[in-house]
Amino acid sequence: MARTARTASNMKLDTIDLKILAEIQRDGRITKLKLAERVGLSPTPAWTRLAKLEKSGVVASYHARLSLKSVVPFTTVLMEVTLANHRQADFDRFERAVQDIPEIVSCWSVGGGIDYMVKVTARDIDAYQRLVDGLLEREIGIDRYFTYIVTKTVKDETALPLAHLLNEQD
Repeated sequence: MARTARTASNMKLDTIDLKILAEIQRDGRITKLKLAERVGLSPTPAWTRLAKLEKSGVVASYHARLSLKSVVPFTTVLMEVTLANHRQADFDRFERAVQDIPEIVSCWSVGGGIDYMVKVTARDIDAYQRLVDGLLEREIGIDRYFTYIVTKTVKDETALPLAHLLNEQD
């Protein structure tokens, strides 16, 4: 792991800070004692450093990762979206609209031949199609869309590859 890094706000992160970040990504409910053991500090300095990382915004939030399939059946759909027009107002209108739709769990503006990649989690394909029909009825600028049904998750988003990204800078 790199010896130091700087955040966007120019806060310097040392090796211990980077270890703390790696540990809390692995286990957000880690105890003060266990965190201290894993990063080689006593509990109070470890917790003080973590508090500093939280206050600075480096640690954005804590949450539970649910096993949705153990609660309810669902399907995941990836959707390419191309807008009819490419003025800033058109992008803004589409982006505001997707914020209000809980089934749209991720949306990325992308370069290349399309404008957006959208990840939808719906109960089934019929529910997905109703969602798309609703988007088209809202007239939020969609010109074309392509649907890709996820048949198997090979690798889902896990901890961010902080150490790998920092080592790439060396």
